[in-house]
This record gives sequence, structure tokens and C-alpha cells, in this order.
Amino acid sequence: MASAPSVLVVDDDPEIVAMLSARLETRGYQVLTAADGLEALAEAKRSRPALIVLDVMMPHKTGWEVARALKQDPVTEHIKIIMLTAIGRQMNEMTSPIYGADAYFDKPFDFAALEASIAELIGTAAGATPGRAR
Repeated sequence: MASAPSVLVVDDDPEIVAMLSARLETRGYQVLTAADGLEALAEAKRSRPALIVLDVMMPHKTGWEVARALKQDPVTEHIKIIMLTAIGRQMNEMTSPIYGADAYFDKPFDFAALEASIAELIGTAAGATPGRAR
């Protein structure tokens, strides 16, 4: 049996990390976490997750800086990125694609829609069939 696809959840709000982690684990994903931009870069390079759910406004490095660095590194450029932020829909829509994000969601977000996007991106990226998004 293939191992579960891994998702790195990055947010400086521990409640969001806990909620997303618990929900994604029940869907069959292996969940990794980071609380700031520097941790996110280190964990992404170490574990090479299939996908990263990445907050924008964080200490040390913004999500935009993290996304750009990952997409410019041949070792991590394949990792799918979903930006998750409260900066506002219009700003998120304009900036996320510039920094290499594959999708974006505004806070507050709909869990089912986020899960569907994760499943679609990982399935496309890795040819895997992750846990069902409902």
C-alpha cells in the first residue's frame, strides 16, 4: 500500500494549524506543520511534501517569500502550494499566482472546498488518490 500523501500546513495561528491538521489527518493525509516562514522552508526542503497550505502574513518570511523560494529551487519547485490568507480576496487573487501558488483561499475558508482543491492538486501532481474530500 502506498504511503499517504503529505501536506505541510503553515500558519502562525496555532488554532488554524490544529484544525487543518486534524481535518486532513482524518482524510488520510500525513500532516506536517510549521509556524513561520523559516520553519516552512526548512520543513519543505527536508520532507518534500506533495502540497503546502501556506499562510501569507507570518513572522520571519511571508508566505509569498516562501512560495517564491520554493518555486525557484529545483528540489522543491514541484510542490503544489495553496495560499491561505486574510489579506482580502482581491489582493490574494492578484498576488498568489505571481509567487507561484497553484490555488488560494481567503480566511475564513470552507473546509470542503479547500479539501477538494488539495485532493485535485495532489492527484494531478503525484498521480495519487488521497483520502476523499467531503
